[in-house]
Amino acid sequence: MRTGTLFCVQFSAFLILSLHLVFARSRAVTTTRCEYYNETLCNESGRGCNTTQECEKAEGDKRNHCYVLWQNNTHGYTIKMKGCWLNHATCYDQRKCVETREEPKKKLLFCCCEGDLCNRDMYHIPVATTAPPLTAAKPISPYKQEETLKISVITVLILVCLSLFSSFFYWWYRRRKLVYFNEVPTNDPSPLPPPSPVVGLRPIQLIELKARGRFGAVWKAQMMSEYVAVKVFPVQDKQSWQIEQEIFCLPQMKHSNVLAYIGAEKRGENLQADYWIISAFHENGSLSDYLKSNLVTWPELCHISETMAKGLMHLHEELPPTKVESCKPALAHRDFKSKNVLLKSDLSACIADFGLALVFKPGESPGETHGQVGTRRYMAPEVLEGAINFQRDAFLRIDMYACGLVLWELLSRCSSQDGPVGEYMLPFEEEVGQHPALEDMQDAVVHKKLRPKLKEYWKKHVLLSGLCDTIEECWDHDAEARLSASCVQERISHLSRSTTTPNCNGTINNKYSSLTNTSSNNKLPVVSLMPIIQSLPPKESSI
Repeated sequence: MRTGTLFCVQFSAFLILSLHLVFARSRAVTTTRCEYYNETLCNESGRGCNTTQECEKAEGDKRNHCYVLWQNNTHGYTIKMKGCWLNHATCYDQRKCVETREEPKKKLLFCCCEGDLCNRDMYHIPVATTAPPLTAAKPISPYKQEETLKISVITVLILVCLSLFSSFFYWWYRRRKLVYFNEVPTNDPSPLPPPSPVVGLRPIQLIELKARGRFGAVWKAQMMSEYVAVKVFPVQDKQSWQIEQEIFCLPQMKHSNVLAYIGAEKRGENLQADYWIISAFHENGSLSDYLKSNLVTWPELCHISETMAKGLMHLHEELPPTKVESCKPALAHRDFKSKNVLLKSDLSACIADFGLALVFKPGESPGETHGQVGTRRYMAPEVLEGAINFQRDAFLRIDMYACGLVLWELLSRCSSQDGPVGEYMLPFEEEVGQHPALEDMQDAVVHKKLRPKLKEYWKKHVLLSGLCDTIEECWDHDAEARLSASCVQERISHLSRSTTTPNCNGTINNKYSSLTNTSSNNKLPVVSLMPIIQSLPPKESSI
């Protein structure tokens, strides 16, 4: 038995040595250092100018690469960024940094390679793409054959080693069981902690500062050949970054009317660290910014309002699990305002900024959380009073109060109203000015029960009057009387599907009138449309 055991050990050592030699032979070129350059940092602070970057050690079978991001121009080219990049299949075994795509419209080129300082030089060699013949067999390169052979040998060696060690362990276990039966432990071993994922830094160039808020700054940035938005949190606001990242990563969170999430990164170390949220970029910016310089037509108002309500409805909903994702919990935004509603190119709304959001997990209490958060101007009466019922429905109703104020902002800039359209104003700007204190808002909203003015000619308008009713029921002083997001969406959808569109003189045009009447002088009386307004969906709040 002792001789057999010795043979097993010696043979196992031989196999392990062989396995090591195969791995050593097949090991790819490693990358530990890359040239580093960052145009933004270099121009602003003098840092990041033509230095060398030590790449962080890649975990497991992942690889490090070097990359270059540059732009061609009439005078030659401009380097945008250089540095280390983690594990991308297109960079494998590339000894030189070569961009093979045709030059894109934005003239931003990207290449990556393997090997120390391989990004010192870069090349642009466009390769014409042609479809291969259907009958042509794809040749197998010697490299691929070698890789296949290595994989086969490694697989066989691993199986042999496992068999030998299993046999040896079984023999050892039986022998130990007979001799030391009473020493076998009965406690379960403690579970191993899950491995921490490694997130590679994306090659992103910050281009233009678009906004600065309470928790950080929002930049327009370039990632490869696409524009993205980067929200930069300073180190003291790391908690808000973590909350927003967790919200975006909730199951079933993706929705066409919620800002599309790309990823999160930590840039820098210690006190110099910044925390990034990377998301889709929308050129129109926020609804607030758009309304400052643009009027909206009635169809545009309905489209923006309905898609905004759909996004809010998705946040507020608790969704059952699907085949691929678990249950989505309901969540309250807690800082809903026109600044946090972004407009896509087709004027569809998407909701952003979840740094203050609160998640309501099924069967769990939200616990003791700070109730008086958000933007003062959009705070509901119960928030201003500090009299919040810390239950899920109470927080959802707070969002709906703010939704009513945002709908008022849209209505105030609608070009279809009878009277003149005034300059864009924030809610309560006429009552408390542009920078109200908390006491000012408490006096106006709680004690005087003021709301932004709904003009008389809005209320008398054929279709705007229906929206006025919806707004008033959203910002009702009694929280339990407010509409739900689903009810708001249903009402606005009903208005937008109407066969009529308002004129600026308060009369209406029927879109089917050309089928029966070609005279422009025959206008339908206003009273004929009253059944449309009266047939709005009933006030049935699901909150």
